[in-house]
Formats: sequence, structure tokens, C-alpha cells
Amino acid sequence: MLYAILCYNDEATVFSWTKEEDDAVMNRLTVVHEKWEKAGKLKPSLRLLPTSAATTLRKKDNEILDGPYAETKEQLLGFYIIEVENLEEGLTFARELAVANPGGAYELRPIMIYNPGTPPEAR
Repeated sequence: MLYAILCYNDEATVFSWTKEEDDAVMNRLTVVHEKWEKAGKLKPSLRLLPTSAATTLRKKDNEILDGPYAETKEQLLGFYIIEVENLEEGLTFARELAVANPGGAYELRPIMIYNPGTPPEAR
């Protein structure tokens, strides 16, 4: 089953890290990524720019807003796509990510439709 793991954290904290702090977190995450990639379970993942770079289109009235749609303490900072046997296996991955990068939350949501599109390097 495919799951999206949505990564939430306080972006003011995350984007205030020094390069060394950010590199340390990314190095710890790389250990988790490589393990799950070797198992064939890690699909695309990405890290988003801060919400100050976001634009929201409200569908109902075609209104365009600077920033994210909702004001929250934790923002969506990125996501993973994983292919696992069940929710428990997905939670195992999320728990390993949480050890490597504490704080915030990981939301696991089953994927109903998956369209991989064209890989960026193929464009």
C-alpha cells in the first residue's frame, strides 16, 4: 500500500538552523532514507521552501493568497511517498524519521491515486 507521510514542524525553528545544524539533521535522515530505499520502500520525497514562498488559490472564490491557506503553529515542510505492507510498517518508518529529526509531527495518509509524473531530471 502507498502512503504519503506529511512532515510538519515549526518552520521558524527549522529554517533558523545553521548550516551545520541542518547538515547534522539531514545526515541522520539519510541513514533512515538509505535503509528504506535499499528495501525498495522509499519513493519520492521532498523538502518544501518556507510558507513565505507559498501561494494559495482558494477554489471557491478564485482568491489568491500569499502564504499557506491555514495559520498553524506547525507547517507542512515536506513529504515522503512510501510503499509498505500496512500502516504499522509505515509507522515504523515515521518513528525512525522522528528519532533522526525530533519535533513536529508526521501524518500518514493512504494514497488513493499515484501519478509519478516526469522525474525532474528528465525535463
